[in-house]
Amino acid sequence: MYRTALRNVLAHKGRLLMTALAVMLGTAFVAGTMVFSDTFGKAMRDSNSKSYTDVSVQIVDRAAGSSASAREKSDKSSATLTDATVQQLAALPGTAQARGVVSGFTGVADRSGNLIGKAWSAKGANFAPGQDGKDPRYPMAEGQGPKTAKEIALDRKTADKGGYKVGDTVRLASNGPVIEARLTGIFTTDDPVVNTGGTLTLFDRASAQQLLLEPGRYSSIVLAAKPGTTEDALLSQVQPKLPAGQQLNAETGQQLKDDEQKMITSGTESMRTMLLAFAGISLFVGIFIIANTFTMLVAQRTKELALLRAIGASRKQVTRSVLIEALAIGALSAAAGLVVGVGIGAGLQSLVGAMDSGMPSGPLVIKPLTVAVTLVVGIVVTVLSALLPAMRASRIAPVAAMSSGDQPSSQKSLVVRNTIGSIGAAGGAALIAYGASTGNGDGRMPVAVGAVLALVGVFVLLPLLSRPVIALIGPVLGKLAGMPGKLARQNAVRNPRRTAATAAALTIGLTLVSGLTVIGASVGDAIDKAVTSSLKADYLVGAANGMSLSDKVPAEIAKTPGVAASSPFTTVYWDLNGKNQEITGLNQDSFDKLVSVKLTSGSTAGLGQGQILIDEDVAKSGNLTTGSTVKITYPDESTGQVTVGGVYQKGGMVGGAALANSEIVKHDPQPYIRNVLVKGADGATDKLKQSLKDATGANPVIEVQSKQDVRDEFSQTITFALNMMYGLLAMSVIVAILGVINTLAMSVFERKREIGMLRAIGLDRSGIKRMVRLESVVISVFGAGIGVLLGCFMAWAINGTLKSSLQGLTTVLPFGQLLLFLALAGVVGLVAAFWPARRASKLDILESIKTD
Repeated sequence: MYRTALRNVLAHKGRLLMTALAVMLGTAFVAGTMVFSDTFGKAMRDSNSKSYTDVSVQIVDRAAGSSASAREKSDKSSATLTDATVQQLAALPGTAQARGVVSGFTGVADRSGNLIGKAWSAKGANFAPGQDGKDPRYPMAEGQGPKTAKEIALDRKTADKGGYKVGDTVRLASNGPVIEARLTGIFTTDDPVVNTGGTLTLFDRASAQQLLLEPGRYSSIVLAAKPGTTEDALLSQVQPKLPAGQQLNAETGQQLKDDEQKMITSGTESMRTMLLAFAGISLFVGIFIIANTFTMLVAQRTKELALLRAIGASRKQVTRSVLIEALAIGALSAAAGLVVGVGIGAGLQSLVGAMDSGMPSGPLVIKPLTVAVTLVVGIVVTVLSALLPAMRASRIAPVAAMSSGDQPSSQKSLVVRNTIGSIGAAGGAALIAYGASTGNGDGRMPVAVGAVLALVGVFVLLPLLSRPVIALIGPVLGKLAGMPGKLARQNAVRNPRRTAATAAALTIGLTLVSGLTVIGASVGDAIDKAVTSSLKADYLVGAANGMSLSDKVPAEIAKTPGVAASSPFTTVYWDLNGKNQEITGLNQDSFDKLVSVKLTSGSTAGLGQGQILIDEDVAKSGNLTTGSTVKITYPDESTGQVTVGGVYQKGGMVGGAALANSEIVKHDPQPYIRNVLVKGADGATDKLKQSLKDATGANPVIEVQSKQDVRDEFSQTITFALNMMYGLLAMSVIVAILGVINTLAMSVFERKREIGMLRAIGLDRSGIKRMVRLESVVISVFGAGIGVLLGCFMAWAINGTLKSSLQGLTTVLPFGQLLLFLALAGVVGLVAAFWPARRASKLDILESIKTD
């Protein structure tokens, strides 16, 4: 029986090719994901571990944040890490060297005035030379380190990107105004910020403290241990010297490395999990192909299997023979998938490097676990998929099998199947509807469970659905394609189970694609409406890295020619009746000119009287109405009473509560300034935009955005996320295409005699081709149509669970894109039918008719 099984694999290798390809692609996705994540993770760990080679103990001042808001909130009269602290720690018995470190945000402009790199990865630090005038962390490739104010050094990559040479004047900015400094040196470094594409600017110590923190203050102190002193021993000496009650954190270099390794591992594991989820989708699609293939093979070999039963083979032996075939195919395909997966991993690494040249790279990492998982997954998926066809093969009675090549399903089995499918689909739909009705995150689990049940139920019901759905397009096919169209429709519904298994693969892909598309369109529409409806201002001026703007910026903008109204858009977090609440601040005299809120009661005029405006959610949770009194707890722990001046609908830019800036600065003199809102006298014009840029000193860190710019930014984010999802789902679509090709090719083999008879009675070669192609198109569009409907339904339910998080969210159906998906499914059907149709048209008439 084992030899028989292996001979069958070789005898039917052509018919098993698509199955092997489906398994190979799925396992290649798995292997590629594991190789890429392991390689990328190791490269990141190796790169970041170099940051702590000279660190035995590091003391960090957590209050010394790089953002303006963090600095402004800290107590400037009690700087915790100073030169005195450095000297005290340097005097410890186990300390060989102590170094104060200053770190914070610093953006560098290129020669066109644009920010080099990304704002979140732009860093400034202090140059700390030893007695030889060199800083071992930053060896100078050209020139020398900065010694005085108005001198800086840049890392090699940043200098090259900006086109700067030693002696050039460089424009840069932190939180304050633009600074022009002379470039005195260009250095190389292993700093992970630079290695991941960021920029690093070095200042002399005093300038770094003045710009990034405050005079005399360090953000951290790094200690190197004397020979013979362990890191833990040095840490035990350091801890008693640290002032109590301060936000200081001391860790050994090994602890820092371990923490960094954990963070990187967590990030790469999250990435791996996401990619493996899409690989799982591809394999799940492949299950339908494998099961369909073996079902058709068993049907075609009914007499052969019956003969084996007749000469003494048991049911178990017949089952095992089919499973051995699946095992052989799975093993070979998984091995090929492993090889292809290594190539995919290398390709992904190259792609990441091309997209961001600063990302670390390293040799490919192929762990034994990757090899084992790939082979096991390929074999298990293939064998399990073939299990049901194998069991069906063993249950055919020898006499019945010898007399018929096709055993129809019993009425009982069809009733049971349709009953199970109906219960699953109905139960899933009920759970989905319930989850959507909650309107918040509580409905996400019911929606997820319901989606699984509904998908399984619909898959089980696909054979039942195929006949009436495909029958609807029968007249259209007859009119457009004549007899080949009628035959194509009849062939598509001749074997509903086979049609359903083939269409199911496309249904899965289109369910996910259409669902994501609808969610993306809905979220984009909600954001667009929020920006359009709540924002009257023509421009938003803000920092590219999300930092607070300097309090000088609003004043400069207000004086800009062409500005009709402007206001700082501030944010504070105060307690309202004991609950922490984000409060938005705007100038009361320009509130109605810059933003729009839909009041349900009260008036915005209350802002000018020191009153607070709240949205409906805050009002409901606190049982508040217009005229109610709210207790506010301020940052200094003092409290006050504020009257509710109005209640407005939730949504838009204002947030849950709003106060006049004049009231906010009474208790928080330097609030976080998120943006400056600007209304132009003549609306949004290029002249005003340029004037606003000039008012900020052409600061590379500050962005001037119109309402359209804000909408485009959100749209680009959503489009990028959707394109990434489409790319990850492409593998499952390819596998589904292979399924269509496989089914048609094997169907043509089964119907050789029928095709020969059609040719004999007058249907020409082109008619045969049209028949097979239209059959493929019908099956593909059927599967895609069911998938689009399921995707839209599930997107509606998911949107329902997001309504509490995104005000104004409604389900938007992008009909153009959905129709495009259906059209592309038809094209997929045509492409998939190319080889089977060509093969069918070339069959010899006499040879086909006499086929036994």
